[in-house]
Parts: sequence; C-alpha cells; structure tokens
Amino acid sequence: MVIFLEFFAWGLLTTPMLTVLHETFPQHTFLMNGLIQGVKGLLSFMSAPLIGALSDVWGRRSFLLITVFFTCAPIPLMRLSPWWYFAMISMSGAFSVTFSVIFAYVADVTDERERSTAYGLVSATFAASLVTSPAIGAYLSAWYGDNLVVLLATLISLADICFILLAVPESLPDKMRLNTWGTPFSWEQADPFAVSNQ
Repeated sequence: MVIFLEFFAWGLLTTPMLTVLHETFPQHTFLMNGLIQGVKGLLSFMSAPLIGALSDVWGRRSFLLITVFFTCAPIPLMRLSPWWYFAMISMSGAFSVTFSVIFAYVADVTDERERSTAYGLVSATFAASLVTSPAIGAYLSAWYGDNLVVLLATLISLADICFILLAVPESLPDKMRLNTWGTPFSWEQADPFAVSNQ
C-alpha cells in the first residue's frame, strides 16, 4: 500500500510535470529534465545505504515515514513555484529510497520461503501504480486542469503518510534496535561503493 500510494501520486503528475518543465525551461526542456533526474538519482545512490543502515538500528517505520514524506514533499510546489518544485525534486533524491526500506521491512516479516514472492508483490504493486496513474492523470488534466491533478496527488501523498502513521507497525524487533542515539555507528555500512562491490 505504501509503495502503491507513493508512486500512484507521482504517476498522476506525469503530464502536468512535462507541461511545467517545458514552460519553465522552454529552450532546454530535455537537458534540464536529465539534470534534475540525474542529481536525484545520484543522491539516491549515495543515501540508500545510509538510510538502510539507520533503519537497521532505529527501525523501519520511522524511515518509511521519512522517505515517503520527503519524496512527496515537492508535489504541491508544482503549482506554487516551478523553480522550487524542480529544486526540491532534485534534493528529494536523498530520501527517494522507499524501496530500500520496504524490502528491509518485507525481510523482517517473512521467512525465506515467502520472501521472493513478497518481493515480487512489491514490484508488481509498483508496476501497477505506474501503469495506471499516468493515464488517469492525463485524463483528469485534459478535462479538469492540472490544478486538480496536483491537488489529488497531494491528497494521495498525505493519505500515504497517514497510512504509515496509523496502520503500519514496526517490523524490526525491539531486541534488534538500539535504545539510544549515542551508540557508535560504522560509516562503512553507509558507503555506497562498498555496498556495490559486494
């Protein structure tokens, strides 16, 4: 549900985002789109191991909340300030690693025999959200305007955050979590290059 709502909200914005991108950078639309997505991807690559390692210490639920909140935070800015919207999309890459936390959550609540199936369900849910939402967003945008689509995406993002707060239990057992913030943390766990070489 967390993955579906997050990516459904972003999928709705496919058509409005292309419009705003062209209006904001009419001479360099594709170049700016590539730069924005490149910065976001680089930040995601750099931060994924850190967020994963921290969720091993302080629990999955709080990091689900953090990643969903900051990933969806740019959505309402599309209609308020396009420049801030694209800047925030780039910076949100540091938190756009919900999949890392979700897969860790799945590993916590399944045994080895069920794990592959559960990972497949997560990936299928992600695909279902991105297959359906761009078409729905384009239809709503054509008939009712971009403002409605941005409002709907914002409300879905808020629903996702509320769902995590109200319905998602912590999956990491208490005995595996540390009770203090002062416990030493190994930065080797957060090195993306060390992880990629394993």
